[in-house]
Amino acid sequence: MADEVKIDSQTFQTRLSTLTQAWKTDRRSNDALFGGVGSIVVLMGKNEEAASYHKNNAMHYWLLGYEFPATLMVFTADALWVVTTTKKAKHLEPLKGGKIPIEVLSRSKDSEQNAKQFEKCLEVIKSSGKKVGILAKDTATGPFAEEWKKAYGGVAKEMEEVDISPALSIAALAVKDETELRNMRDSARASTGIMTEFFVEEMSEVLDEEKKVTHKQLSDKIDQKLDDPKFFQNLKSKLAADFDSQQLDWIYGPVVQSGGSYDLKLTAQSDENNLHAGTIIAGLGLRYKSYSSMVARTYLVDPNDAQESNYKLLLSVHEAIIKGAREGVVIKDLYNKAISVIKSSKKSELEKHFVKTVGGGIGLETKDIVLAINAKNTRVLKDGMTLYISTGFTDIENRQPQDKKGKTYSLLVTDTIRIRRDQDPAVFTNGAASDTGSVCFFFKDEEEEAQPKKQSKKDPKVGAVAASNITKTKLRAERPGQVDEGAEARRREHQKELAQRKQQGGLATYSEAVGDENGVAQKKFKKFESYKRDNQFPSKVKDLAVVVDEKASTIVLPIMGRPVPFHIQTVKNASKTDEGEFAFLRINFLSPGQGVGRKDDQPFEDPTAHFVRSLTFRSRDVERMESIAEQITNLRKNAVRREQEKKELEDVVEQDKLTEVRNRKPQRLENVFVRPAMDGKRITGEVEIHQNGLRYIDHRGSKIDVLFGNVKHLFFQPCTHELIVVIHVHLKNPIMIGKKKAKDVQFYREATDMQFDETGNRKRKHRYGDEEEFEQEQEERRRRAQLDKVFKRFAEEVQQAARDEGWGVDIPFRELGFNGVPNRSNVFMQPTADCLVQLTEPPFTVLTLDEIEVAHLERVQFGLKNIDMVFVFKDFHRPPVHINTIPMESLEPVKEWLDSINIAYSEGPVNLNWSTIMKTITADPHQFFADGGWSFLAAESDDDDADEEDEESAFEISGSDLAASDESSDDESDFDDDASADEGSAASDESAGEDWDELEKKAKKKDRETGLEEEDSGGRKRKR
Repeated sequence: MADEVKIDSQTFQTRLSTLTQAWKTDRRSNDALFGGVGSIVVLMGKNEEAASYHKNNAMHYWLLGYEFPATLMVFTADALWVVTTTKKAKHLEPLKGGKIPIEVLSRSKDSEQNAKQFEKCLEVIKSSGKKVGILAKDTATGPFAEEWKKAYGGVAKEMEEVDISPALSIAALAVKDETELRNMRDSARASTGIMTEFFVEEMSEVLDEEKKVTHKQLSDKIDQKLDDPKFFQNLKSKLAADFDSQQLDWIYGPVVQSGGSYDLKLTAQSDENNLHAGTIIAGLGLRYKSYSSMVARTYLVDPNDAQESNYKLLLSVHEAIIKGAREGVVIKDLYNKAISVIKSSKKSELEKHFVKTVGGGIGLETKDIVLAINAKNTRVLKDGMTLYISTGFTDIENRQPQDKKGKTYSLLVTDTIRIRRDQDPAVFTNGAASDTGSVCFFFKDEEEEAQPKKQSKKDPKVGAVAASNITKTKLRAERPGQVDEGAEARRREHQKELAQRKQQGGLATYSEAVGDENGVAQKKFKKFESYKRDNQFPSKVKDLAVVVDEKASTIVLPIMGRPVPFHIQTVKNASKTDEGEFAFLRINFLSPGQGVGRKDDQPFEDPTAHFVRSLTFRSRDVERMESIAEQITNLRKNAVRREQEKKELEDVVEQDKLTEVRNRKPQRLENVFVRPAMDGKRITGEVEIHQNGLRYIDHRGSKIDVLFGNVKHLFFQPCTHELIVVIHVHLKNPIMIGKKKAKDVQFYREATDMQFDETGNRKRKHRYGDEEEFEQEQEERRRRAQLDKVFKRFAEEVQQAARDEGWGVDIPFRELGFNGVPNRSNVFMQPTADCLVQLTEPPFTVLTLDEIEVAHLERVQFGLKNIDMVFVFKDFHRPPVHINTIPMESLEPVKEWLDSINIAYSEGPVNLNWSTIMKTITADPHQFFADGGWSFLAAESDDDDADEEDEESAFEISGSDLAASDESSDDESDFDDDASADEGSAASDESAGEDWDELEKKAKKKDRETGLEEEDSGGRKRKR
């Protein structure tokens, strides 16, 4: 481990200078912070494993990035003295030579020499002044610490000791730099990931299945997730590309509490009581690369109105504190603001239940009491400080308890934030939702709705109409053509709330809290190396001729009497032209500002430098020039092809080896086909379930392995209204099947019985007509039901075998489906619990709903028969997905579905240029959300509606015109009924411009669409 220690010298000098500069500045004022000390002593004893760091640990990590046990640091305003062991001193030697001098004293086995080193430090302390800064809560222990304390005891009476802890917090530890903030953000995202993607799922399963699980057991399960690197790789909340889960450690919890017994302190621990379906408080905190974050949430199971109301009040208090936390704000004002929110509410009696401290500083220390947020702290917040905000009510009486354990309850919400200048703080833990819709769980609704309700005495006609409306709206075909204004108003309100939430989340995620927090990888200058040494040049270069070296992908050109190599990636193209007896070879190179296409964005190290754009060579050897031009062109084509293949296969992963089942036969599903087919041939095979994945083997012995760890979604689609029954696997990373990469693997069987002879068998000799057809239909239904049963059971067995991976079987909801064109053909799209899928016709479509940022409906205007839908993903670098040509009849069901799954949507009359829009967003996401984010889509829709209203209101009829209209209608009534009927039909014929033959063709086409013609033709055949 000693060889791995590498201290960043620049960071050390920068932070040491920050500390000494703040110290000198305080001296020039009134010594308010450092108390006029001339020296500061930081002592580190023996190494002890502790959940939280103290000031001495924190100072070591802040300066060195490591903890050096048995080390003494003595700071003055101009220098630093360090006493440590010889091995540690070697790592400190490179830090010398900076702006601030450092004296490193190495200890040895000679006790007299060691004593002299301590005496030297004591002389430095005494010469610096009578005041010495120490850590009042000194936790250092061990022989080294005791030896120093004994030596220091001799001069302690002459010195005036000052607790330097507040000064170190404010001047050194409180304000974080770019690297520190990035580590805290990753720590917070890991914390929220465990909370939302593991704990909530585990808790829901325990409550739903009414399992008996103790708080301690649930906490232990969460604790074990820290040792699962795959979990953090698959988190939906984006972690840094170089995130190392091995550097995570617990600082708080995990703590799970329920059943009336709650402790809101950071020292709380999970007890042995079973999880109670009521008020559940869960909290946890992680340290990543020594920097901490914490998050806590309260989950309410079947809460009553009073509990929901109290929780909403707590949220308003929590948000008031966070919004008020800005640079220049006095800390006690935050606490007073929280109290004022409670007093001004209708529940002022909850003030006595409110916690006395609502947070503090966090970073290297789990809880920095110097920045404790209470009613007395007069410290001022600064840009770059990080705090944890923990608001809660303790021991509230529940007047409507579900059982004895629910008589009292507590509420707690904790977040980690970063203070910013002139804007709201960045909430690092906003990935864990705290709104009532996310934390309230209702399990009794279905039971209560299942109970028959007493019918009220109302008009039976009114009741019948209401019931008819309810049942008819279940199916799209029976829905009325006009828009349900009540449902539209409800959706509009919900969409406003979702849009506001998206805007706030976007501002928080793409804040200016840390550099490049959106994860945009800037394009880098590509360097190509043709030859490492001169002796690698081709031998032909001695002739100073143009040489094409295919092996090195290089063109060697003679320039000024020297062979100069150019890698083929620097060449744009080559051409040959003839003029008289000479042939000219022109070679064009890539350089900045050449074109306006996509290839022009290639970056260069120094775009302001001079670039060679082209070189031209003249020769009488026409054939040689033509041959060289052709060689360069082919070399360029091959290089481009290799780059494309490399880019296409860069996301393909090499899976781990499949662990086969050895002690028994694996579970199998036989006689199935696979898509995509291996080698393009459709051959049956069987699917086997092994320990860590699936294996498909066809009759030729070819294999396809799919590991559970690479599975993102598993679908089962029954053969109802379909020709095939499907088990579909959607992968996280593509795999190679044959020579092509595939992200979807599908196992299917055709629902029709191909072995059944329709031309003639024994049954036909004895039975004829409808009876035989009825039996065939019954047999078809039975066979389809059996197929569905077999495939569904196999899919559930796959889920059981991969129960530790966190995914299950997803089944499409056909009743919510709609037609659309996601690729080339019109297909039937079907939503599932987690996705929107099309699994029948390749290429397949699988859209994960959690990855969708917003949806936009295009071409929504009167008179059009179809609309288009665009899904924009949370990863803005991923191109949006278009589903085109959706029937206008599906507009209302699609909007209702999007609203029900909390996806913000908008609509507009035209198609937008999404490539340009996404380039604008990815260029500066923070500015995009600062300018209003996705509101421009809704604004466009509102403008169109306003234009339509203006056009409609532009026509007004005058009173005279209305009177003239009445007179004309009276004149027309003088004709008899027959005449008016004849005129009406004639007018209709003239306006339509169609004869009877055309109308009859239209009627037949309409019959074909509705299926009436088939029934009529079938009936006529039976009569014959």
